[in-house]
Amino acid sequence: MMKFAFRWYGDSDPIPLNYIKQIPNVVSVVSAIYDIPVGQVWPLNRILALKKQIQEEDLTFEVVESLPVHEDIKIGLSTRDLYINNYKESIKQLAKAGIKVITYNFMPIFDWLRTSINKVLDDGSTTLSFNQTDLQNMNPLDGELALPGWDMSYSKQDLTALFEQYRMVNEDKLWDNLSYFLKEIIPVAEQVGIKMAIHPDDPPFSVFDLPRIITCEKNIDRFLNIIDSPSNGLALCVGSLGSIPTNHVEHMVKKYATLKRIHFVHMRNVKRYDDGSGFEESAHPSQYGSLDMVKIIKNLYDADYDGYLRPDHGRMIFGEKGKPGYGLYDRALGVTYLYGIYETLVKIKGEKS
Repeated sequence: MMKFAFRWYGDSDPIPLNYIKQIPNVVSVVSAIYDIPVGQVWPLNRILALKKQIQEEDLTFEVVESLPVHEDIKIGLSTRDLYINNYKESIKQLAKAGIKVITYNFMPIFDWLRTSINKVLDDGSTTLSFNQTDLQNMNPLDGELALPGWDMSYSKQDLTALFEQYRMVNEDKLWDNLSYFLKEIIPVAEQVGIKMAIHPDDPPFSVFDLPRIITCEKNIDRFLNIIDSPSNGLALCVGSLGSIPTNHVEHMVKKYATLKRIHFVHMRNVKRYDDGSGFEESAHPSQYGSLDMVKIIKNLYDADYDGYLRPDHGRMIFGEKGKPGYGLYDRALGVTYLYGIYETLVKIKGEKS
């Protein structure tokens, strides 16, 4: 049975847990400890305190999103072993607290990237969008770029230094560094019963001349073959992969769910621009975007996917103010829509059996 979840940013999140609790069929909260610097070990007492806070609202906490990977690991610096050892310790601590899935990404410097966080749609709602022309006019080193969920600890000087270090890292080198990382952490994850779930690059192509490699079916196959283990899997974000037309997301979902290598699913729709210049994040139902959400859920269901699924970025609707992409109302509508598809599939199968 799929487990429907909702992301929560802790006490700094304007959406309280008791609001999330009121969303029908949401049983799990996806969260993390956001104030510990990247690369440091997560203390067990902090993890347990977060878990207790979530459980007090009768919700479960079994998925961490995310446990960030230090840039020294991605770049392949001599200091990476220190940070990898810390990462292993955090995995062990999370396992002690009953965490089952840990998400992470291997995107250099920046997490997901959009060129606008408040594009006004025809219905008056606002959404996140990406436009190639706008990207060309953005300077990542001016210190003004910021999106929800980013590590904001970098100073302008830090960013300049990081970009300089990444000049020596092409796609092949990034693959080497990812392989090194996986060969260190996946055995630990196997030992403690954790499933590691990598998030695709978002968007799935190079930005600011930085390499990105978790971008398409061919590259995901390569990633999964580095270590062929149930602990080495995907946080499959259909919106990230679906933002370019060459990624056939419905097929990819079916393939990787059948292989049992999807451990977490992010469900959001995207509307790709006809001229190929970019995309915007639409309402979740299929008719508003470029993805067949019904087919995606059906492919998960037919593959007996019993993992976690959450609505991803939502529009800002009903005049809501908050963290762009992470408002309450549209994500609540989205998860209700997604659960409705799932319930229909369950009942149809029951009637036929």
